[in-house]
Amino acid sequence: MRRPLIAGNWKMHNTINEARALLTALLPQVRGSRCQVVVCPPFTCLAAVAELCAGSEVGVGAQDVFWEEKGAFTGEISPPMLKEAGCSHVIIGHSERRQYFGETDLNVNRKAKAALQHGLVPIICVGETLEEREAGVTKEICRRQLEGALQGVTAAQAEAVVVAYEPVWAIGTGRSASAADAQEVIAYIRELLSGRFGKQVAAKVRILYGGSVKPENTAELMAKPDIDGALVGGASLDASSFASIIKLAEAACGYQSN
Repeated sequence: MRRPLIAGNWKMHNTINEARALLTALLPQVRGSRCQVVVCPPFTCLAAVAELCAGSEVGVGAQDVFWEEKGAFTGEISPPMLKEAGCSHVIIGHSERRQYFGETDLNVNRKAKAALQHGLVPIICVGETLEEREAGVTKEICRRQLEGALQGVTAAQAEAVVVAYEPVWAIGTGRSASAADAQEVIAYIRELLSGRFGKQVAAKVRILYGGSVKPENTAELMAKPDIDGALVGGASLDASSFASIIKLAEAACGYQSN
């Protein structure tokens, strides 16, 4: 059974002091959780967050990465830098990176392969805009983005990949896909993984839902058979809300640790 993953994407929020305050409130509330929990702060907070989370149930992820190890790439952060800062995960291809910073499927692929090569777990985001959803091409968009992201990734590497289905129209809007709609798309993503890497690999890949996840809709989403957790935005900035999502996910999915 796949272990549920709840990841908090802080986006461009929290100074180092604010991050410390948030984690000081959060860590006691999630002690002993059977979910895997990851928080993804801004680059400036990574080292401080990793220090606070050391020895706890909470891991640390970054919100982006570059595909080269070093070089004249002003403003970029490499996989070894993230590893040294204490990261285990990294979000790649978030719709905000695509929308505001010109992220392409090719760049997502380069970043995903670089992350895997350096032992970072890539959380690869896919999802459609409202216009694409209304045009009935949701699955085609997810297929194109997923296949683009996984070019050159081996089956052995794919087992470590996390995919996050995030309909763009639901991110930060307060609107969320219904649990049934999310399950339908995520089941399709698992079918794509099965076709590419085989059923055994596809059965191991965790696929998350993201897009206005909050305590009120967590249990229904997490009860679906192919939804293995959540990529949480705004609610991850509040310790009580994020802890509630983690506890609700834990109860809904029925995962038992060995």
